[in-house]
Amino acid sequence: MTHQNPEYPTSSVYLNVRDAAKAIEFYQTGFGATERYRLTDTPTGRIVHAELEIEGGLVMLAEENPIWGNLSPAALGGTPVTLCLIVDNADLIFDRAVAAGATVKMPLADQFYGFRSGNLEDPFGHRWMIQHQLETVSPAEMQNRWDRMTPGANCATQSE
Repeated sequence: MTHQNPEYPTSSVYLNVRDAAKAIEFYQTGFGATERYRLTDTPTGRIVHAELEIEGGLVMLAEENPIWGNLSPAALGGTPVTLCLIVDNADLIFDRAVAAGATVKMPLADQFYGFRSGNLEDPFGHRWMIQHQLETVSPAEMQNRWDRMTPGANCATQSE
């Protein structure tokens, strides 16, 4: 069976956040998101589901709810996931997100893999790699550049 609804990509992101209304505001200001809609729990006013479009992609989100097992990075003490946002102008989006309250984790720079890229943490604990393409680099050339850049590098984790 194939996926039939063009409004919903085969893969999208679903974020759990503390204070979903403020998160939506941040994504609108910082990343230029457009809100499709939101559903609220009538008695509490909490957002139980919202959909945003960012640069042609779909981001869904909801207020964290431990009863449902939906925990935010704040509840978990961080996130092991980085979301990648490919845009036309990484500098513009990066600077706009920082002005809206994101924290720089890795400043924007031209990277060996052919992208201008930097990392942010949004005010809700989610990590974002913001980037735009500078050149097309083959996997073989990426490996070559990596090897020249990191001779003898050991990428083992600290826990080993």
